[in-house]
Amino acid sequence: MKLIFLDRDGVINHDSEAYIKNVDEFELLPGSIEAIANLSQAGFNVIVCTNQSGVGRGLFSMEELNEIHIKLHQLVDQAGGSISAIIFCPHVPEDNCNCRKPKPGMILDICERFNVDNISNIMMIGDSIRDLEAISNAGGIPLLVKTGNGKKTLMKEKLPLGTLVFENLLEASEYIIEKEQRENAEE
Repeated sequence: MKLIFLDRDGVINHDSEAYIKNVDEFELLPGSIEAIANLSQAGFNVIVCTNQSGVGRGLFSMEELNEIHIKLHQLVDQAGGSISAIIFCPHVPEDNCNCRKPKPGMILDICERFNVDNISNIMMIGDSIRDLEAISNAGGIPLLVKTGNGKKTLMKEKLPLGTLVFENLLEASEYIIEKEQRENAEE
């Protein structure tokens, strides 16, 4: 089972300190839809894994969040790709839940649902230390993109061991697809 986890805000779309509260505020980063389509066409199950504490804070509703995700699905479908699942944590940090990144709960849940036995080859692309720590805590491979908070993360944080760094989601996706093709050719 080939899974790839993607953070949403700052990786797929522009982020905002005021939160992305509705579909009108949801603006894609260049190349992100193409990257998702390419990954899914290469046989990856693309999983969007995102903290959405704005729901828990009452800044936007589940309906507004669903509208954003419906739009994302439609855009990827139109580009010839697919998203296998979008999972999110609606909790605020004070809830101390097991699903909020940097805890690996969402990743482990999806791996269980997709019957993944070996997480060590599973990658997550993110722009914050929370994303990198979540996949690292689950035993997978962290990939940092310099979009969103990525440049700040790169400058200020101690990255988990083995973190790979890319300019953006499209560059990261190209690396992943080429790596997969090389490994298949060697078999």
